Amino acid sequence: MRRILIICVTAVCIAGSTAGCVRQGVVTISATPIPVATSNLSGIGFAGDPVMTVEPRTAYRIGVDGNFPPFAAYDAGKRQFSGFDIAVMQAIADKAGLNVEYFDAGANRLLSGVLNCTYDAGVSAIAITDQLRQQMAFSDPYLNVGQVIVVKKGNLVITGRDSLTGMTVGVLNGSPSASAVQNTPGVNMVAYPTFDLAFKDVITGNIDAVVASKPRALSYTSIPANKLKIVSDEFGAEDYGIAICPQDAELAQKINDGLAAIKANGTLDKLTRNWLKNSAIR
Repeated sequence: MRRILIICVTAVCIAGSTAGCVRQGVVTISATPIPVATSNLSGIGFAGDPVMTVEPRTAYRIGVDGNFPPFAAYDAGKRQFSGFDIAVMQAIADKAGLNVEYFDAGANRLLSGVLNCTYDAGVSAIAITDQLRQQMAFSDPYLNVGQVIVVKKGNLVITGRDSLTGMTVGVLNGSPSASAVQNTPGVNMVAYPTFDLAFKDVITGNIDAVVASKPRALSYTSIPANKLKIVSDEFGAEDYGIAICPQDAELAQKINDGLAAIKANGTLDKLTRNWLKNSAIR
């Protein structure tokens, strides 16, 4: 029988937010930071801070996890963001006639910032789930990816999904990876509020494996000090979309119109090839 354990941890971080203008997927910082408001996301495990009052602005605020290449990355020395998601968001903004600014929210506060409308929208390989759809708006999907299994290097027991029986496997609570593992018989599933906590536990040996989207898995296995590897082909699937402030239906429509336009004219395909063709994601 499956045992499902949900770990409730309050994630606390201080996000150094920055903003700027983007050209060809690169953002040069040009604006001052804004306070990041957070709130509880039901079942997700984000910190519950009071909503902050934000000064009126002339551009839409786009929250970014600046530590997730090739989707989004922040170079402090150059004061620039770059990445696939930055390029896609700017192409959408150009087609929709939107003036946008980009802020480094960090992974733990990105979604809570969108939920509270501190950010008008958020990008950084955000999986569209039924759970999140109940709390905020989403664009149509712009990328589809599969799930993979990550273990410590040297683990010769887990070779794929069929060998997870009897193993303790970490997932992100409410994510497509959780759904994938729930449908695997005999697995002891541990649901975490953040992927950072799940991967930390597999690195330290507290759990046997983590199931995550391939892009998320690569962001951890590509760091040599983590000593992790991917041991399975992709299975299941998840769609990435732009998370949008739940109070702004007009912005959601504009983003979808812009996304439809860059799909139709081939821009999205071109950006996908340019940014992801050498990343082992596709």
